[in-house]
Amino acid sequence: MITLSWLYAFAGLIFAAYAVLSARDRTNGKRFGNAAFWALLALSFLGGDRLGDLGNGLLLLCLVGLAGFGALGRGLPRTTGPEEREALSARHGNRLFLPALVIPASTLAGTLLLKDSGLFDPKQVTLLSLGMGVVIALIVACIWLRPPPLAALEEGRRLMDSIGWAAILPQMLAALGAVFALAGVGEVVGGLAGRILPDGNLFAAVAIYALGMALFTIVMGNAFAAFPVMTAAVGLPILIRGHGGDPAVVAAIGMLSGFCGTLMTPMAANFNIVPVALLELGNRNAVIKAQLGTALPLLAANLLLIYLLAFR
Repeated sequence: MITLSWLYAFAGLIFAAYAVLSARDRTNGKRFGNAAFWALLALSFLGGDRLGDLGNGLLLLCLVGLAGFGALGRGLPRTTGPEEREALSARHGNRLFLPALVIPASTLAGTLLLKDSGLFDPKQVTLLSLGMGVVIALIVACIWLRPPPLAALEEGRRLMDSIGWAAILPQMLAALGAVFALAGVGEVVGGLAGRILPDGNLFAAVAIYALGMALFTIVMGNAFAAFPVMTAAVGLPILIRGHGGDPAVVAAIGMLSGFCGTLMTPMAANFNIVPVALLELGNRNAVIKAQLGTALPLLAANLLLIYLLAFR
């Protein structure tokens, strides 16, 4: 049976290839820093379960050190040139998006058809189908477009180098949310909220919850990491138990309030930094600036919706 460890191994091998290619890239003045960074990340995927807590902690500190001391740079991978890309674009047009569409199609088909097949772990069938979709899409693109042999790996490395250390922010921030919850940050925030909230002031409690969800998401970059902290601090003890709020409304719209914070933070790298790298925009915060006009009014609307709908 194919389990999640297969997917980890696949990702680890990809990062190991990035490390080797980075070490050979003489156009990058910091090539050995890049090689070390991607090699450590490959090690975490390939053998993280064997390293133990201490080993993984030291590995993480090494990654942070490489990023923090500016050891990462950008090279010029040898892939298709601008003229060849323009020619392919003119020849194939929007059909170039077909390999990308193979990925969600394969993920959906695998999730629906392979859950009870005995081939994939039924608990992880969606993630495994996603990995399968990536492999199928790569095969389709290579057979159809016939790029240079290492084009896929070189282009993947180019993109990862463009994003840099922010590529691993989602994993680190998800772990941070778990650490905050275990450390009792929610209880501390709840104690502070209890001291500053006027007795019986429902609107103030709702405002602290909604704004707190957005602010913690801005700090953590992940609304799912902010949710257990703010729900344990304000949502459950004050809004639901204290004021009799509807748990479904409080939790659902509270999460939407957190997503407003996602629109306003560079910590949400996969949403706000990756597009900048993909589009090669000059301003690193261009996506965030474009989203502020949506995020702030939506946050205010979510606050009012919790207040009006959860306590009827």
